[in-house]
Amino acid sequence: MRTVAVMLVLLMLAVPISGCFGEEKEEIIQEDGPFANLGDVPETTWYHYSGGVDALDSQAVMNANITQNLTGNNIPFLANGSYYGIGMSTFEPTIGITSMDNIYMSSWGNGPSGSTAVVQCSGLIEMTSLSEYSCQNVYNPPLPVPNSNDPYIYIDKWTDRIMKFDMHALLGMTVEFSDDEGSSWQDGQLATSIYSVQDHQTIGSALLPAPGYATTWSFCVNGNAPHPLCSTSFDGGRTWTSEVSGAPVSCQSGGLTAHIEGGVNGNLYRGNMGCNGEGYSIYKSSNGGLIWTEHPLPTEETGTANTWNGEEAQVAVDDSGNVHAMWNGLDNMPYYSYSLNEGVDWSDAMMVAPPTNLTGTGFPVITAGESGRVALGYVGDSGNNTWNAYMTIITDAFADNPLMTTVQVNDFGDPIDTTEDCGYNRCGGLGDFLDMSVDQYGRPWFGLSHNINDIGIFATISQGPSLRGMIDGLTEMPIGGPQTL
Repeated sequence: MRTVAVMLVLLMLAVPISGCFGEEKEEIIQEDGPFANLGDVPETTWYHYSGGVDALDSQAVMNANITQNLTGNNIPFLANGSYYGIGMSTFEPTIGITSMDNIYMSSWGNGPSGSTAVVQCSGLIEMTSLSEYSCQNVYNPPLPVPNSNDPYIYIDKWTDRIMKFDMHALLGMTVEFSDDEGSSWQDGQLATSIYSVQDHQTIGSALLPAPGYATTWSFCVNGNAPHPLCSTSFDGGRTWTSEVSGAPVSCQSGGLTAHIEGGVNGNLYRGNMGCNGEGYSIYKSSNGGLIWTEHPLPTEETGTANTWNGEEAQVAVDDSGNVHAMWNGLDNMPYYSYSLNEGVDWSDAMMVAPPTNLTGTGFPVITAGESGRVALGYVGDSGNNTWNAYMTIITDAFADNPLMTTVQVNDFGDPIDTTEDCGYNRCGGLGDFLDMSVDQYGRPWFGLSHNINDIGIFATISQGPSLRGMIDGLTEMPIGGPQTL
């Protein structure tokens, strides 16, 4: 642990013996102000500004010409990261949370007859003891859909409908849904035309009421087109339109698209390469996914990742309809930008990695709560292919200099993977992508895999700022970690 308020006398006493322990980087700590009352900050927690400027280092802040305005929602809270195992493996984990405080994760091949399992963890959210939570598969229909190439689940944020979306390559895709927390499932429906290879699917909903249902659903896939192909359901997933271009028809973006996210204003958003094959763009549909427009992100200075899984830009929509985007730059660092006008204009890009020695990051994903409150998830190499999982929380993204709180959700000595270039390639249960969501209390949840143990995990903050309601509204949860695997 490191104490934020360091008395000058202790520093002076430490100087004569510092040589006994080798060279250490001197940390200039602010001794008063908002940080002074945090107490002992975990070694796996950092407070910083864009570009990795250490907010606790007065000289670094001054050198970066940053004016600190730590008021309102832009104030520091003591934060600590942790994770909780689901008891089985996962692959390309997608997650969702219902208003009943159940949290779900897909699990490839662990359902009945080898189907995709839908793992429900109950008692995890807002728990006070690790013994309170348990996880189990709740996908048990009379005729389970065979295991798919890629599993995917999504939960409608307005109706709690759990959508299970299975991709079967040349055999098309099937959708099933549950309206009772997984106790029963509607029979699988074919959701695609069987005329092209299907890959890298994503599905989501927006608050666009239709005659048949309260929200409108859309999915997109990588098919036989130079851009994604998308389909729409106006009846909650029972029937689907023919696939249409998920971008302007002349777009040459490639078909690999990041997660679809919908908002309260009825818009759907997704991200991938720009139509000219350069940079990243967010694509928006205001009519349920039938027509999409391109909105380039500010990648002129950041560049785009030159890695196997570097083609995507992730997107989230906060409770007020503001749009938030995340991507990896050419330096393999995570970048963030926001739009206050539905993607028409974007803020300057902010590099959100913490002030620690990360050689690179990968698998970006983002989620949002109330207006201007976001959480960003990614994995990072702290040296020698030691891959850890990180979550960066911003509680006032619209401030002139947003304070960023980053937690490493796994302890030092407990990496999630040690494979060469894991964050830049498909590795273990991470597959192609990860996922995030925010519960009703404002706690962000990050779905990923502890690859060394081959167990799916939900990562979050055991304590820290809330993304909804009062900024200090979260209850402290017990630390999880390896004991939950």
